[in-house]
Amino acid sequence: MTRIPHETSGEPNPLHALDLDRLRRRTSMKWRTYPEDVLPLWVAEMDVPLAEPVVRAVTGAMELGDTGYPVGTAYAEALAAFADKRWDWGGLAVERTAIVPDVMLGVVEMLKLVTGYGDAVVVNSPVYPPFYDFVRHLDREVAEAPLGADARIAPDVLEDVFRRVTAGRRRAAYLLCSPHNPTGTVHTADELSAVAALAERYGVRVVADEIHAPLALGDTRFVPYLSVPGGERGLSLMSASKAWNLAGLKAALAVAGPEAAGDLARMPEEVGHGPSHVGVLAHTAALRDGTAWLDALLAGLDTNRRLLADLLAERLPAIRYRPGDATYLAWLDCRALGLGDDPAGTFLRHGRVALNSGPPFGTGGAGHARLNLAASPEVLEEAVRRMADAVERAGGARG
Repeated sequence: MTRIPHETSGEPNPLHALDLDRLRRRTSMKWRTYPEDVLPLWVAEMDVPLAEPVVRAVTGAMELGDTGYPVGTAYAEALAAFADKRWDWGGLAVERTAIVPDVMLGVVEMLKLVTGYGDAVVVNSPVYPPFYDFVRHLDREVAEAPLGADARIAPDVLEDVFRRVTAGRRRAAYLLCSPHNPTGTVHTADELSAVAALAERYGVRVVADEIHAPLALGDTRFVPYLSVPGGERGLSLMSASKAWNLAGLKAALAVAGPEAAGDLARMPEEVGHGPSHVGVLAHTAALRDGTAWLDALLAGLDTNRRLLADLLAERLPAIRYRPGDATYLAWLDCRALGLGDDPAGTFLRHGRVALNSGPPFGTGGAGHARLNLAASPEVLEEAVRRMADAVERAGGARG
């Protein structure tokens, strides 16, 4: 399904709404981790105002004192309607969902259901660093199946890893990042069907982190893992968090395929006490009434990814950047700059631009950096200018 273009959304581009002076009044991680002279383009927070339906939902709750415990299926119903309209997927059954505190804590709970102590969890590196941290904290083994040179899932590599981690009839899970963070890759229906077939062949349970699903750009179509043939035994985690900038309003949904409903039913009841009731109200309003705002955002992000490509080609042509088809994250291959394994450190020290360091993303991360392009064009232009200056200063320092 092709999404409604920005021109008919009736909403202004939210990436143009806030200047740096106002943004620096924020007290969240993005704006308080570094000194004020640093331009922060790192953690996944967007430089946007909230969608009006979200503001109304939250302020209405405050006026009512509606700050108790979450209950009901309104969030799941809103997500099901959104999935039907945006992804042509009518298979999200409300009765096979559960509210969880956020996507990563939901991932942990799903992995507890389908694996045990010491079992392997397969990931496609380079990948979102908390995948490593949370899995290891859960006392599971992280098994990497690196992406191919085209930043897509490599079926042969994945099969080899599945075969190894399930040898001796061991249990294993595959933590699928879809769309992929940091590359922005959107897996196709054929690719996901191939994953499902491999998972069935080796008895691997698939847990899909689909938090970036609403952020497919241009005409790219997101495909839910549970919608493909063979995905019936899968478990998915979804949220409005990334697409509507709601990280501080904790709420997510675990969604089970038809053959995984029994697994989800075994999740302890107390897990559902962790989400924020106000968060649930905000996420529900975003999915139900915030799609015009989302379309305006997607159009702005689409423009920004092309702008970033042009800016890098002009000022830093040695950086390889393949614009992703989803997310607002840019994965920059800086190896040709000769800045070592952590080029983000150079950009911070010499340019006062904060990006995410590549090595924590695992195999394939060295020499790379992740840039958050959910900012105004002016901020992106200033960031690339500072990065180019940093490379020149670093070269002078080495000389």
